[in-house]
Amino acid sequence: MAAATLLRDIFGFDAFRPGQEEIVTAVSQGQNVLAIMPTGGGKSLCFQLPALIRDGVTVVISPLIALMRDQVRALREAGVEAGALTSGNTEEETAAVWDALDAGRLKLLYIAPERLAAGAALGMLRRIGVSLIAVDEAHCVSQWGHDFRPDYLRIGELRRALDVPLAAFTATADAETREEIIRRLFDGEAPATFLHGFDRPNIHLAFAAKDNPRRQILEFAAARKGQSGIVYCGTRAKTETLAKALKDEGHLALHYHGGMEAEDRRITETRFQREDGLIVVATVAFGMGIDKPDIRWVAHADLPKSIEAYYQEIGRAGRDGDAAETLTLFGADDIRLRRSQIDEGLAPPEMRAADHARLNSLLGLAEALRCRRATLLTYFGESDVRCGNCDLCDAPAEVFDGTEAVRKALSAILRTGEWFGTGHLIDILLGNETDRMREKGHDALPTFGVGREFDKRQWQAVFRQMMGHDLIRPDAERHGALRMTDDALPILKGEASIELRRDSLRKASRQPAVKTMVSEEDAPLLSALKAKRRALAEAARVPAYIIFNDRTLVEMAERRPDTLDAMARIGGVGAKKLERYGNDFLAVITGATEELHPSRRKLAGREAGSLYDRLLEAQATLARGPEGIDKPLSCSAGLLAKVASARPTTSDAIGRLLGDKRAERFSDAFLTILREAD
Repeated sequence: MAAATLLRDIFGFDAFRPGQEEIVTAVSQGQNVLAIMPTGGGKSLCFQLPALIRDGVTVVISPLIALMRDQVRALREAGVEAGALTSGNTEEETAAVWDALDAGRLKLLYIAPERLAAGAALGMLRRIGVSLIAVDEAHCVSQWGHDFRPDYLRIGELRRALDVPLAAFTATADAETREEIIRRLFDGEAPATFLHGFDRPNIHLAFAAKDNPRRQILEFAAARKGQSGIVYCGTRAKTETLAKALKDEGHLALHYHGGMEAEDRRITETRFQREDGLIVVATVAFGMGIDKPDIRWVAHADLPKSIEAYYQEIGRAGRDGDAAETLTLFGADDIRLRRSQIDEGLAPPEMRAADHARLNSLLGLAEALRCRRATLLTYFGESDVRCGNCDLCDAPAEVFDGTEAVRKALSAILRTGEWFGTGHLIDILLGNETDRMREKGHDALPTFGVGREFDKRQWQAVFRQMMGHDLIRPDAERHGALRMTDDALPILKGEASIELRRDSLRKASRQPAVKTMVSEEDAPLLSALKAKRRALAEAARVPAYIIFNDRTLVEMAERRPDTLDAMARIGGVGAKKLERYGNDFLAVITGATEELHPSRRKLAGREAGSLYDRLLEAQATLARGPEGIDKPLSCSAGLLAKVASARPTTSDAIGRLLGDKRAERFSDAFLTILREAD
């Protein structure tokens, strides 16, 4: 069956998203493929659809059990035979997967990379007839990446052993990581590569310097009350205290971190997937396996580890394509912590240097003077950027020539032997005669008191921006004392200048909430549709979006379909979901249901459906012959559906479908209808 037909009938979409169709074609044809697509761009469909087109089983290697289970549930809801073999399976679930494999029904088998370490895995995969390997989150193969998983290194060996094509997918792979993916998964032989950009234009990007970060997060959440969101924190303790603060403000909030009991983590994950408007305050342990499309915002209470980690974490918002917002808070302490983590790590020098470079890219984004989206996408190699959806496009940064201020700060650092931190250096610049100042004799330095044009908070902002521009770094061997980098020398010597942000410590203003999903007129219907979805999801014990995602419900509320045909034309309503849920949601919209014969329901929303209705009407007119006196005769619903779908154009062709007796009575009338439709 053609990919476009399966897309409509199984998944309920009339058209591919940008970039999907050419990837689906390449994978279906058995080419080795590397596809880099933005989170929310529809990567999963690019291997799920070819799996239905190709013979045999597609094995999907995915890093997290929660992600696998979500995708399997969604596929089964759409009528696709899929299963997962994971450590989280019950005996009954595992038995059901094996039964489907033995019967030749299963089309997609999800496994974790760790399973490849078992000696029996290769024999099992050979026995079940694997015809394609799909690798999700392929960046995990790279030791330069942010989510390295050693078991991913076995996938290239598996491809060679099974001698089948491999399709690798990721949303976060810079050039260095892409080269390693090709080397490890494809033996260095370049696959068909599709780089469909990293831009998520629906996500609003914003950064703010820390200024009472708890208050900043609470204000951000208050402006989005009732919307699902994630707050990422740098420590486990902070997740608990911030979740409590949100609850005290009336939000539905839970914390999540790796130190919790496994069952408590599972409960939090399940609630977040199934409930609307829940906030999870988490360490980065949360989120990678959450396939929840309607997360409306993501906030970072602390600076992420790298620009790749930032990109992946904000990418959990707005996967349904609707508007989403982000806020990332950062401060000098964050920068010191991230630098020291790199310097004190056990990685070889070249990897530490690469990690510092990645952190520099993130700090460049945080301290950007102009469009953040342009800064972010330039890192991933994209130059043609249109934004209008970041804080710096909303309100351009207020900048000033910071060259003289930076020189004064660098002079204070050098004249004190690079042995002191920010606090003491600011006291020197401000001319504060402290006991320590007199003890060290620093009150006699030429730089003592030369920085009185700024107050303490402004100098803190200058030092933070200097760290952000990698002009200075904390020295772990000197207990965090600041030392100058080579990049600072041209400024110190008067060979270069630098602009700084004057507004970076301005009080955070409450940002407007994400625009409402529907008009005021349609909002009550959307609420009723969500309530129906929640009831069906709770009864089936699945996440709400498995029934229908928010975008589908919004389209229902706006278009108000009044028949199953009209319902079938709503994006995301495939044949299986129409059969299972169509009347439930139709009743919410119209107060009534519509009973269609199963054969007719399969044609809902398609031209063949209206042809079926006209054929049925013509048949009723001729049931007793043209004069109304003959013996009653009719075609079954299944036969009418065949005629409507096949659309024969000659008497012979329609005769082969109907048989002689029925053709004699209905052929002329049916052919007239079919020809008029052409």
